Amino acid sequence: MELLLVPIDFSAGTEKVLAAAHRLAVATGATLRLLHVAPPDPDFVPYDAGPALVRKHVAHTLRAEHRRLHELAVQFSKDGVQTTARMVMGPFIETIVEQAKQSSADMIVLGSHGHGALFRIVLGSVSEGVVRQADCPVLVVPIRSP
Repeated sequence: MELLLVPIDFSAGTEKVLAAAHRLAVATGATLRLLHVAPPDPDFVPYDAGPALVRKHVAHTLRAEHRRLHELAVQFSKDGVQTTARMVMGPFIETIVEQAKQSSADMIVLGSHGHGALFRIVLGSVSEGVVRQADCPVLVVPIRSP
């Protein structure tokens, strides 16, 4: 195994996903590629929010997420696991699957928040969509909300 793609969303379960990916990378000698998929630009920006205010807030959020992602990569590299980081904007499932293909990932390691059936029907499940569409194996780390 050479490359593990690890999509993270900075939710409470991110640490659990990173720990599982780290253990797998150490055991196999694989490189980690941390991936954060930021939501695509909104199609509609409400007038009352002020487009400049919205753009400033989005830019600030994206910079903070980018910085945090690279800090994680540096931390793993210091622990002896070769790690790269990438941040991409786009639809979550399609972007993760495309990044896995582009990087020739041997496996995708991601978390599942374990929401119920109603949540999946209404909003869908990123982990389920990735499992269905990916060309490589997918390790789903269960994350339970407290």
